[in-house]
Amino acid sequence: MFTGLIEEVGTMRQASKRGEAMVLTIEASVVTDGVALGDSISVNGVCLTVTAYAKGSFTADVMPETYRKSNLDRLRPGQAVNLERAMLAGGRFGGHIVQGHVDGTGIITGREPYANAVVFTIRLSDNDMLRYIIPKGSATIDGISLTVIDTSKDGFSVSIIPHTLKETALLGKKPGETVNIECDIIGKYVDHLLHFGRQSSPGEASPAKTGNGKLTTAFLSENGFI
Repeated sequence: MFTGLIEEVGTMRQASKRGEAMVLTIEASVVTDGVALGDSISVNGVCLTVTAYAKGSFTADVMPETYRKSNLDRLRPGQAVNLERAMLAGGRFGGHIVQGHVDGTGIITGREPYANAVVFTIRLSDNDMLRYIIPKGSATIDGISLTVIDTSKDGFSVSIIPHTLKETALLGKKPGETVNIECDIIGKYVDHLLHFGRQSSPGEASPAKTGNGKLTTAFLSENGFI
């Protein structure tokens, strides 16, 4: 689990592809301090497992599901990436609950200064993600825990303070570029609970997309909640 507070901006050293599988080697100093094989490191918001490491770098595999759901396939040598190690049990919880399980991608459609902040507008690749994104709620962009300030029919916007912009790879992101999106895990669990067990008929949209599921006392009792 992560918190969405970026520890370091690393640099992509090498990205080897074979079909929809990748092997990434990333230059970093902070997140490789005390690193061990099997450790989890978030790369642009994607939880990856360390498969090899050396002084100042680590290597991780990217499987096809991650390849299809994220922007990792677009990474090139020399590109900046956001990095965060898995949260320590006794650490401060400064962001929100972040799994490193990307729901999809978005395209930056706007980047506008506003007083001391910069407002980024994101158009989502899949509008189904909008059900989990609410104003003043939390969302993760390339692994950064951010507060949603507004939503639209196809996306949302966030306001970023100068410190966050300076300390993350968003500093170099421009309109037209793709970013990873992870929605709030609490909203996803609530949505699943509300619609669990509700089967859709042939040709009917799933309850998770229509919002037609029902949470009843009988359901809660049968599943051990009361």
